[in-house]
Amino acid sequence: MKPGPSRICRLAAVTLAFAAAPALAQEETTWASLKTQILGERPTEDGTGLVELVAPKRAEDAAIVPVEVRVRAPEGDGRRIKAITLVVDENPAPVAATFRLGEEAQNFDLSTRLRVNSYSFVRAIAETNDGRLFMTKAYVKAAGGCSAPATKDPVEAKAHLGQMRFRAFAAVGRPEAQVQIRHPNYSGLQMDQVTRHYTPAWFVETVTVRQGERPLWSMEGGISLSEDPSFRFSYRPTGEAVTVEAKDTEGREFRQTFGGGSAS
Repeated sequence: MKPGPSRICRLAAVTLAFAAAPALAQEETTWASLKTQILGERPTEDGTGLVELVAPKRAEDAAIVPVEVRVRAPEGDGRRIKAITLVVDENPAPVAATFRLGEEAQNFDLSTRLRVNSYSFVRAIAETNDGRLFMTKAYVKAAGGCSAPATKDPVEAKAHLGQMRFRAFAAVGRPEAQVQIRHPNYSGLQMDQVTRHYTPAWFVETVTVRQGERPLWSMEGGISLSEDPSFRFSYRPTGEAVTVEAKDTEGREFRQTFGGGSAS
């Protein structure tokens, strides 16, 4: 007696689940070897309930994978989030960026775009001001993000290098702002289609955002940040000017002040 269509589908699903399990287990061994390099001997705790990572299960474009981190301190918890580190396990340089947050960041949303070089866990590690580490992760199916060609030619990229854009959004109950920086953010793994040589790594290394004199957040980044870095984050408009400063790996510095920071 032949199994019916529904039974075949169930059998196929079970087979795929068992086939995927060894692959996921293997990729977890990558983190086992990375953990000490990135965090030393510091233990991580389950971030469920404190930090949430939102990422696509399958990326449409491996060079521009949107990820969002949402941090929510439990009610009555006096701790604040001191830093958030994004890690892409299977990337050549796994630490994508570390964000250090201002003193008011107890509840904070942050989103950016990453390159993902092969099927990988993406991790968000939140550090509280008492030194504890809370981790969450998402598995992203993507490949080739670090070696994908730049979308703009070098002449155009240099012509607009360091140009910035700041926007504030009056989202109900969750006002946000966005900073965008024009920069090719070469990974060092991209091949020039004319010369057939690899383009040297050149990317935005640090970003600092201040509202008036108060730091909102700062970032130390690597090659896993996408071209034309973009950051969207929790923001409370106060009428104070917002200043964005950035520096790339060639030592070029970019700075722009946006007056008022009013929501749109």
